[in-house]
Amino acid sequence: MALLPAVASTTAVASTTAAATSTREIVLNLSSRTISLRENGVVLGRWPVAIGDPSTPTPPGRFTVQDKVVNPQYQSTSSGRINAKVGPNSPLGDRWIGFHSNGRNQYGIHGTPEAWAWAVTSRAAVTHGCVRMLRSHVHQLFDQVELGTPVTVTR
Repeated sequence: MALLPAVASTTAVASTTAAATSTREIVLNLSSRTISLRENGVVLGRWPVAIGDPSTPTPPGRFTVQDKVVNPQYQSTSSGRINAKVGPNSPLGDRWIGFHSNGRNQYGIHGTPEAWAWAVTSRAAVTHGCVRMLRSHVHQLFDQVELGTPVTVTR
């Protein structure tokens, strides 16, 4: 079960550049629990992350950025319940970078409320499969990627 941003209460960000022209790539290393942004192999930034716990792991593989959302809204994939809170202290923080869908589950890179920042700074495996970043870090990544940017998740 992963986090699902409800589209009705969010602002999607469109990309004006074709995905085929992207020379940037997001690389998530599950073992070191770090995420990096690379351009032509050069690391532009590297940040700590929290990842999926063993019962709801972050899926490894090659994906692409499917959507970018400002102020996403969390909806439970098991109960369908929508959390009304949006913004930096909502369950998804104030940025969402979606990279994989599997049925009703959507996997993405998103922010973390201050109260849960410990999960990121300790690089915990505690999520439902998504990738949590500190607010300032997810803003940096969000602003530097576009739809279609490759996402590689390795063990």
